[in-house]
Amino acid sequence: MSHTPHELADEFPEKVPEMQRLKAENGHFARLMDQYHRINRAVHRAETRVEPMEEFEEQELRKKRMELKDKIWGILSRV
Repeated sequence: MSHTPHELADEFPEKVPEMQRLKAENGHFARLMDQYHRINRAVHRAETRVEPMEEFEEQELRKKRMELKDKIWGILSRV
């Protein structure tokens, strides 16, 4: 498993301008991005053992990260 953080700019490089605009203009989108960033950071820190956690908890965070990424993509794909 890669221990590279899943940054949204790396996941959707062609949508970076839209992400920046929506984050500034759309409070819901900004909250989704902030939640994604916090969870992504926690997963990365767990994977690299900087802040280890139980495997179940780490798996749940990965699921939540994927759900947030899907929601973010749902919005980005319409702009």
